[in-house]
Amino acid sequence: MNIKNIAIIAHVDHGKTTIVDCLLRQGGAFASHELEKVEERVMDSNDIERERGITIFSKNASVRYKDYKINIVDTPGHADFGGEVQRIMKMVDSVVLLVDAFEGPMPQTKYVLKKALEQGHRPIVVVNKIDKPNARPEDVLYMVYELFIELNANEMQLDFPVVYASGKAGFAKKDLADEEKDMTPLFETILEHVEDPEGEDDKPMQFLITNIAYDNYVGKLAVGRIHNGIMRRNQEIMVIKRDGSMFKGKISVLYGYEGLKRVEIQEAHAGDIVCVAGVEDIDIGETFADVNNPVALPLIDIDEPTLAMTFMVNDSPFAGKDGKFVTSRHIWERLQKELQTNVSMKVEATDTPDAFVVKGRGELQLSILLENMRREGFEIQVSKPRVLFKVEDGKKLEPVEMALIDVDDSFTGVVIEKLGRRKGEMVSMIPGNDGYTRLEFKVPARGLIGFRNEFLTDTKGTGILNHSFFDYEPYKGEIPTRTRGVLIATEPGVTVAYALNNIQDRGTLFLDPGIPVYEGMIVGEHSRENDLVVNVCKTKKLTNMRAAGSDDAVKLAPPRKFTLEQALDYIADDELVEVTPLNIRLRKKFLKEGERRKFEKRSED
Repeated sequence: MNIKNIAIIAHVDHGKTTIVDCLLRQGGAFASHELEKVEERVMDSNDIERERGITIFSKNASVRYKDYKINIVDTPGHADFGGEVQRIMKMVDSVVLLVDAFEGPMPQTKYVLKKALEQGHRPIVVVNKIDKPNARPEDVLYMVYELFIELNANEMQLDFPVVYASGKAGFAKKDLADEEKDMTPLFETILEHVEDPEGEDDKPMQFLITNIAYDNYVGKLAVGRIHNGIMRRNQEIMVIKRDGSMFKGKISVLYGYEGLKRVEIQEAHAGDIVCVAGVEDIDIGETFADVNNPVALPLIDIDEPTLAMTFMVNDSPFAGKDGKFVTSRHIWERLQKELQTNVSMKVEATDTPDAFVVKGRGELQLSILLENMRREGFEIQVSKPRVLFKVEDGKKLEPVEMALIDVDDSFTGVVIEKLGRRKGEMVSMIPGNDGYTRLEFKVPARGLIGFRNEFLTDTKGTGILNHSFFDYEPYKGEIPTRTRGVLIATEPGVTVAYALNNIQDRGTLFLDPGIPVYEGMIVGEHSRENDLVVNVCKTKKLTNMRAAGSDDAVKLAPPRKFTLEQALDYIADDELVEVTPLNIRLRKKFLKEGERRKFEKRSED
């Protein structure tokens, strides 16, 4: 059987998963009676992926067209999940680069495309959503061509095939004037331009683990591509570890992909993407090899983490009220489990048994881990994310992000000013024809922590901000942090409308009436730069006197509510976010005012 292996790469929300749905439908991955109830965006299987409409984990599917089996790997668009992207490039022979016919290439497109070009792949460019009212496919194609030149594509890569499509309407065409029918033009382009996989059946077996999954029945699963030889069920293999050591194992179950389903198979040939069960002690980047002639495949290099956060046992007065898993052992075991499938993350123990440092590729990656943990019933406290610096040749280097911003023309001034303060350097400014301007900035990763909230406020919620890792550059100097202090609860109790009404002149409230609070919990933002302790539980003293008009119903402004990411962005160095299955609370590290004063005095000394 003939095989083609492709990955689909794109920026978030450019319609990648929808295009895969179309290919699966036309390739007969769903029986006709199933077509009625096929879920939209079938490749996004995780709850968070569906809610946010993003892909976090790479997934595999396969589709039959003519006498070919086309293996399709869906990839994440966010640079935070670059570890996933880099592994996938080792598994495939080409990539389908999907670009929105209105938005054009975005920072994440750039990041993922860069990895594909470095691997030597020649992409197929699909300009998607050409049926949108404001689509501009010719302009976008020119922007894609410029991006290839910027990323140093070679002559072969610059001569890329182009397909125009609408995933929503379910058609593709090679020329804009062609008839809109089905996905056949895209299938034909894949068969014509994607190389057949290298590898020979009669060579000693070699299989590279590019992903790890878990199955409740058969245990750990190794996902990857057979580079040489034939793999069979019950075959003895040699496992070659990252450090070069070896041990023998046995394939208990072998799975192939048919549509979206894993199906048991007896054997698989060179070039195919399969899933292997039977060996527990395995890691990403390791090789399964022939027992008599074990040769390791090159290891996969993964980008280093750029951000760190401290995960701690929840020690607030409300600890244990919401969650099932609250001890340091629970948290440590869960983080170790995460490391088995997430190669771009690192976890380190600290001097105290109740705290662990988690290092990752960005805020999004770490906040999604936290979101998953709270949904599983964990309670944790986390510190403000901090950037990881590097030292090379005696110079301090810091991670720099490339930020792409689309804003209404009236807000460009304020955005340029704010990013300038955060040591941002403007790379380009392109005025649009619809009252929007596109700004491109190089900004230190430190400068973007906490920026998104400010940006949305400044642009009245209309601005679009995307960013991805660019490179390490020399340290840019101090960056000013949050300019306002916070309002801190002075005693435990339940918030009262009367008390909140008296406080709301002092700043912005974060809580409604009737919410339980504890001493040291953050209940609002002060209008000045210092912190202020307030009593939000104070009730009105009853008297016999009635004052005209003063006893009318209290009118409170709606409180400012935080998502998990916004809370991580917002907190200062001496504050924590308490994350439980039901609540996200902001608090001071030291809950008692006396302790906070002592700590400040020590810091000044």
